[in-house]
Amino acid sequence: MRHLEQQEERRLALQTQLDAMKTQAERNRFGQFATPTALAVDILEYAKTIFPREMPVRFLDPAIGTGSFYSAFLRVFGNTTAQWAVGYEVDKHYAFPARQLWDAYPLDIRVDDFTKSDPPIEEASKATLVICNPPYVRHHHIKCTEKERLHSILLMNHGISLSGLSGLYCYFLCLSKKWMAHDAIAGWLIPSEFMDVNYGRAVKEFLLDHVTLLHIHRFSPEDTQFSDALVSSAVVWLKNATPPQGHHVRFSLGGSLLRPVNEQTYSIDVLCKIGKWTSLPQAHSQRSLGRPRWIIGDFFDVKRGIATGANDFFVLSAEEALRRCIPQEFLVPILPSPRYLKSDLIDGNETGIPQIEKQVFLFSSELSEEQIQRQYPPVWRYLQEGHEQGIPERYICRNRDPWYSQEKRAVAPFLCTYMGRSSQQENSKPFRFILNRSQAIAGNVYLMLYPKSWVRKRMIEDPHLLEEVWRAFNTIPIESLLGNGRIYGGGLHKIEPRELLYAPAGSLASLFQHNIDPRSVQTTLF
Repeated sequence: MRHLEQQEERRLALQTQLDAMKTQAERNRFGQFATPTALAVDILEYAKTIFPREMPVRFLDPAIGTGSFYSAFLRVFGNTTAQWAVGYEVDKHYAFPARQLWDAYPLDIRVDDFTKSDPPIEEASKATLVICNPPYVRHHHIKCTEKERLHSILLMNHGISLSGLSGLYCYFLCLSKKWMAHDAIAGWLIPSEFMDVNYGRAVKEFLLDHVTLLHIHRFSPEDTQFSDALVSSAVVWLKNATPPQGHHVRFSLGGSLLRPVNEQTYSIDVLCKIGKWTSLPQAHSQRSLGRPRWIIGDFFDVKRGIATGANDFFVLSAEEALRRCIPQEFLVPILPSPRYLKSDLIDGNETGIPQIEKQVFLFSSELSEEQIQRQYPPVWRYLQEGHEQGIPERYICRNRDPWYSQEKRAVAPFLCTYMGRSSQQENSKPFRFILNRSQAIAGNVYLMLYPKSWVRKRMIEDPHLLEEVWRAFNTIPIESLLGNGRIYGGGLHKIEPRELLYAPAGSLASLFQHNIDPRSVQTTLF
C-alpha cells in the first residue's frame, strides 16, 4: 500500500506542475478541475459498497486527467482486481505526462476525445465500472459545430435531445451508456446545477427513463469540493439497467457519501413531479409537490433589471457626471449594487433621485454621435473614450442603435436582489425585497416587480398598500425562496425571474382577498 501512496504523491506533484503551466482562464474555459485525493477515495469507497461482487471489474474514466480516480481505485479495490482499466484524455498537456506516470501500471490512457470515440460493441468489451469527473465546460465555450455534432449523436443513438445551453458534462454523462455493460455501475462527479436549471430536464429524463438512478449525493454548498472552482457538486450513481417497478432513488446531503448528514428516498413518480431536485432530501408531502394556492406571478410580473453592456463606462457618479459636464438629460438615476443600500426602503427627492449615500446615474441617449458632437462636445469626448475601450463592439452594445442607447424600462415599485449568500447573522437574508419610492431604475443585479393592472389600480386607490405589500413580501419564508432558486458553491444563492414568479404569496393574497380578479391570475403561467 505504501507504494500506492507514493505514486499518489507523485501524481499530485505532477498535477500541480501541469496546472501551473496553464492560466486559470484556460483551465476555466476547458473545464479542467482535478478531483481532490480525499474526494476520489470517498467516491471509490462508496463504489465498492454498491458494485456487484460477482461482476468482473473493467474500469473506465472518460476524462482521466492525471488519474486521480484510477489512483483511488487501486487503493480501494486493489492492484489486481481489474480485467482492464482505460482512461481517455483529450488534452495532450495532461495525457502524455500521465502516460509516463502510469507506465508501470495496467492502465491504457488513450489520447483522444471520448465523445468522438466509438463505443465497444461486444458486451465483454464494455466497462462495468465508470467513474468520472467530466470537463466542466459551459455551453458558451462549446463551438456551435461541436454542439450540433454532440446533439446529433445523442439524438441518433439514444433518442435524447439536450438543450443548447447544456454543459459538456451533460453529453459525457449521456454518451457513456453505450460504453457500459448491462448492470454496470457509474459514478459521476458533476455540478449540481443540472438538478434545477431548464437544460437539466433532459438530463433528469435520461436518469429516470434510460438507466436506473441509484443515488444522488449533494455536498454542502458551503463546502466547495474544488479550491479553484466555485461550483456546488453532486455525485450521481446509476446502473445501466431499466428501472424496476416501484424503484426508489436515494438522495443525500452533506457529509460524505458513506456518512451523509441527511438522506431520504423518493419514488420515480414523485421525482417526476419535483422541479428542483436540490430541494431534496426533505420531507415532501404529496400536497407540497403541487403549485401553491397563490404565487407572486398571480399579482406581479417579474423582469430582470437592465443590462448596460458596460457598467464601468455607462454608470457614473454625480461627481463624475459633473466633472465631465454631462447634462442631466443624458442621465437616468439608477440604483447602485445592493451592497451600497443600507436600507430596503428607498425614498426619492423632489426630482426622484434616490436619497441614498451612493447616487449613480446611467448614461443614455437617442441622439446620433454627429448631433452630440455638434451640440454637446464634452459628451462627445466621453463617447470617444468608449470607442477607445472597444465598448461599441461588445455584444450588448453592438446590438443597440446607437450603441449607448439603453433599454427603456419603467420604474418598478418593488425590487428583489438577484443573488446573495446565506449568513448566520441576524436579519441577513440572501434575497432582499426593496420598496422603491424613487424614480431610479435598476440594473441586472436586481429583479424588478411590476404590479399587474388590477393590483396597480388598487395601489393607486390606496397608497398605503405600497408599504403593506412590501411587508408582505418580507413575510415570505426564506426557505420558500431558496427552494425556488438555485445554489452554487460557497453558499451563493441565485433566483431567476421565472423562479421568483413561482414563490408562494399567501400573504399578498390576504391583502387583496376582496379585490382579486380571477381573470387576472393563474393565466400567464399555466
